[in-house]
Amino acid sequence: MKKADAIALAGHEVHVCRYREAHTLLRWLTESGLSGRTLLDIAGGDGYWAARARRHGARAVALDLDEGKLTRGSRLSEAPGLVRGDALRLPFPDASFDRLISICAIEHFDDGGRALDEMARVLKPGGHLVMSADALTEKERWPHLYKAHCERYHVQRTYTDADLTALLEDRGLDTIATSYQFRAKWAQRLYLSLSAYGGRFGFNLAAPALPFVAAADRQARNAAGGAIVLVHARRGRMSAC
Repeated sequence: MKKADAIALAGHEVHVCRYREAHTLLRWLTESGLSGRTLLDIAGGDGYWAARARRHGARAVALDLDEGKLTRGSRLSEAPGLVRGDALRLPFPDASFDRLISICAIEHFDDGGRALDEMARVLKPGGHLVMSADALTEKERWPHLYKAHCERYHVQRTYTDADLTALLEDRGLDTIATSYQFRAKWAQRLYLSLSAYGGRFGFNLAAPALPFVAAADRQARNAAGGAIVLVHARRGRMSAC
């Protein structure tokens, strides 16, 4: 394994939330069919997860504004296409992609609605979108942690499953499935604490807690919220952006 691959694997997969979050989104996409499909990872960083989609046969592209991340991604053994661009002004024609993925990105955008407009614009009729976002449905319990989280990571707002379902419906996308992760109150507090005070590698160092968070999520499967919301949607054949 190349050094760049090992570093990317450790950064993305040895992670208390990203491993389950991203793999759930990828599973939804593989179930909808990835082989031969065009896929765009929006704000995809170094393209690691787009590269994972390539392993399932997708023709994948990752878009990000950070040149440093894109440079690191170019060193991956199975690097996807890498494009520098803004999620609010995607540099692609209408109906360019069969599949879209966005992993905890929309909450950082200055205009989340505009980002969704662009996603709907470049998604082909009948295409699938999977995305995740900060939900933090218990954030009022720990306002100091939430404030620190927002300041540190430029979080503009949070989204519930109902929020995203309505926003996507307005843009011609029908929600197929939703799910929450970090459902238990202690898990939501852990998420916020790691974000606010965990340091650069806090989420990675907390990876040993992943089985406990997963077990708590299974026990709280009927909970109405969580720290992260995941959504799978499909664009109608005759929808308009």
